[in-house]
Amino acid sequence: AGDYALAWSLNGQPTAQAGELIGILREADSKGLNAEDYDASRWDGHLQRLDQPDTAARFDAALSVCLMRYVSDLHVGRINPDHFKFKLATRNSSVDLPQFLRQLAAGGSDLRAQLELVEPPFPGYRRTQAALRRYLELAHQDSGAPLPVPAKAVDPGSPYAGVPSLAQLLRQLGDLPADATVPPGDLYQEPLVAAVQRFQERHGLTADGRLGAQTLRQLNTPLPVRIEQLRLTLERWRWLPHEFPQPPVVVNIPEFRLRAFGAGGREMLSMNVIVGKALRHETPVFAKDMRYVVFRPYWNVPPSIQRSEIVPAVQRDRSYIARKNYEVTTHGGQFVTDGAISDELLEQLRAGKLAVRQKPGPTNALGLVKLIFPNEFNVYLHSTPSQQLFAQTRRDFSHGCIRVEKPEELAAWALQGNPDWDLAKVRAAMQTGKDNVQVNLAKPIPVLILYGTAVTYDDGSVHFYDDIYGHDAQLRKALAKGYPYHR
Repeated sequence: AGDYALAWSLNGQPTAQAGELIGILREADSKGLNAEDYDASRWDGHLQRLDQPDTAARFDAALSVCLMRYVSDLHVGRINPDHFKFKLATRNSSVDLPQFLRQLAAGGSDLRAQLELVEPPFPGYRRTQAALRRYLELAHQDSGAPLPVPAKAVDPGSPYAGVPSLAQLLRQLGDLPADATVPPGDLYQEPLVAAVQRFQERHGLTADGRLGAQTLRQLNTPLPVRIEQLRLTLERWRWLPHEFPQPPVVVNIPEFRLRAFGAGGREMLSMNVIVGKALRHETPVFAKDMRYVVFRPYWNVPPSIQRSEIVPAVQRDRSYIARKNYEVTTHGGQFVTDGAISDELLEQLRAGKLAVRQKPGPTNALGLVKLIFPNEFNVYLHSTPSQQLFAQTRRDFSHGCIRVEKPEELAAWALQGNPDWDLAKVRAAMQTGKDNVQVNLAKPIPVLILYGTAVTYDDGSVHFYDDIYGHDAQLRKALAKGYPYHR
């Protein structure tokens, strides 16, 4: 298309666009990428030999290939999420890389602004990049010396040998205001206690101000580990569609948090959630469309739970089905019994020839409403009678489905496109309505079940969470292999 003319050099000298692009590639670490993937340490050598025979063509090819790689990595990420069996079904339009690069080489535009257009357009993505740049700067200033870990937790008002170092660290991280005055000595007191509480809140801990083992473990986590968490989260941001037909519902598993968004990406609703147990019943990472809501639902016991939990319980107590408000049915849903279980029925249950479901009502495991986005995992959002569990800081208690803290508000938000379905009507349907009533949504709503251990809030504060399912470790291992990454 350019009549075979070199795109990035002229008469043995790099073009202005080439010089600026090399600078951008060298700064790739600040984007959460690896600058060496784009030959960061090689450009000086290329430029020194640019006036030698054949070198200009090699330089031209090298810069074009590295830049196409850079653009692709910014646009859709380095690794395909399918490699981890994540079902995200990214629908981003592809970038015509050769045409895009020819436009950049032609000049006359702001190169950085043009490159930013291929990145995810979300405010949370940009906030995470800003947090990464800040933590990279902090890492250069950090001494790396850990805080002392006492034999038992330090309560407010008690002596602690690490007070000066603690104050310095919390000031660096922004939890202790720059103008706060810390009294001299080794007494752990205000304003340090309030700063520790802010730190605890940002790290998914109980904000009690005590310097216990978990709090000190988080305080002593090296900054390079936090930097890596931010980089991995940026990679996952790039796996998402850049546009949605409707504002989505997003669940972040390690944060135990759900957010519903409105027009322009504005957060409309936020609540705690309970997710699947680590190692045993992990909630999958995937995206689907919510299509209907069921009020006062039955809970159809999954075969695995029936086999491992219900059948042994019935064997010990033949009245278990009746006591727990269950009933036995055929697989087609035909009622069999809700009373005492005979030997014959027990054998059919054990063989999987009959099914078990829990009747609707306040004690139902699904609570009084479930929100369905049909998927291969049989995972959905639902309420729960066990409200006390939402007070826990770590909330992986379920068999894989997601229990929500504010089911009435979420159902009303999902049904806002349906005439007359306001919060009052939702509450009435849950409390006094008919059993197992399905209401189809006026428009499907995208639901994203995601995994990010670093989240930057609107106020700029950065929150870090434990890698409860080990997904960070898997992504880190895959990225450590370098190019070619799994596509």
